[in-house]
Amino acid sequence: MDRYGEKKYLAKYDLCIELFDRFDLKIDDIVPVRNVYMVSTDKGEKILKKVEYTLNELKFIHEVLTYIRNKFPRVVNFVKDKKGHIYTIWEGDMYCIMDMVQGKECNFSNPVDLDIASKGLGEFHLASEGFKSNMNSKYNNGRLIDVFKRRVQEMEFFRNIANVHEKKTEFDEIFIDNSRHYIKEIKKSEKLLEKSCYYKLCSEEDKIAVCHHDLAYHNILINDNKAYFVDFDYAIIDLKVHDLCNFINKVIKNFAFDMEKTKLIMNGYCAENSLSDRELEVLFAMLNFPNDFYTISKDYYTKRKDWEEEVFLDRLKRKIRYKDDRMEFLAEFEDTILNS
Repeated sequence: MDRYGEKKYLAKYDLCIELFDRFDLKIDDIVPVRNVYMVSTDKGEKILKKVEYTLNELKFIHEVLTYIRNKFPRVVNFVKDKKGHIYTIWEGDMYCIMDMVQGKECNFSNPVDLDIASKGLGEFHLASEGFKSNMNSKYNNGRLIDVFKRRVQEMEFFRNIANVHEKKTEFDEIFIDNSRHYIKEIKKSEKLLEKSCYYKLCSEEDKIAVCHHDLAYHNILINDNKAYFVDFDYAIIDLKVHDLCNFINKVIKNFAFDMEKTKLIMNGYCAENSLSDRELEVLFAMLNFPNDFYTISKDYYTKRKDWEEEVFLDRLKRKIRYKDDRMEFLAEFEDTILNS
């Protein structure tokens, strides 16, 4: 969420003392941090979060964390209210409170932090093996080939929209110039998955994990040389390489798609978990998908984000700038990791 969006979002919170009374907490201080509030209470530091998804989704997150905590305690913990619930409804909105996780945000430019985070992710995935849920919508495994087919259709649709604009914006022009390349890349990802053991892996328990699905630097906290994970809003059940792909993409896009960082991540991960050659093939297909270009295009043409035109344009230009670096990275990954 951008800073302006965060400010608007935080303004929607109702910071009433009675809300905290329901959790039996006395408040000393409240400070905004991103899209939540850090709260100093008589029972320690807490996080207040306004929940923007369904109660069932919140319960899914609670089930995930309860299951994982048995083997991997370094995750957030919900505070229960006086009735024993992990949420309360206040003025028509749902709120939850969590214990504050102490630690500094993971610095992706620091190889020590990156190694700690990668090992932590390997441990986290191991601890989540065997987790089951009744929420079918949270099961992503087995769906990716169909998702890639839909992404091609969406990109073709966005091309049509851009082409029919009589007065094309600069965004339209850049998108039209580059979209064919990225559509080819999505089709390649689809073919790579079809040729791989994707469906077979999706039926093997030890290849499936709870995926955090949003491994940004601020969701990984480092304390005492250990990684802690927070903010499970986007958690799903999928192949563990889905999360690894998400993490690698988050790290390397700001470092000219550095292969050394990728190797560091994978070595750290494999110190605590395992990756077979079949999983590496699927990981390569996932990394080949041009997620950044697809996401900014979708945000623009479906008006998913309430941003100014300049913001969209700036982000698109940034993503186009590393097109060559990205292609070099994929070629090197294939050469040094897949074919080694």
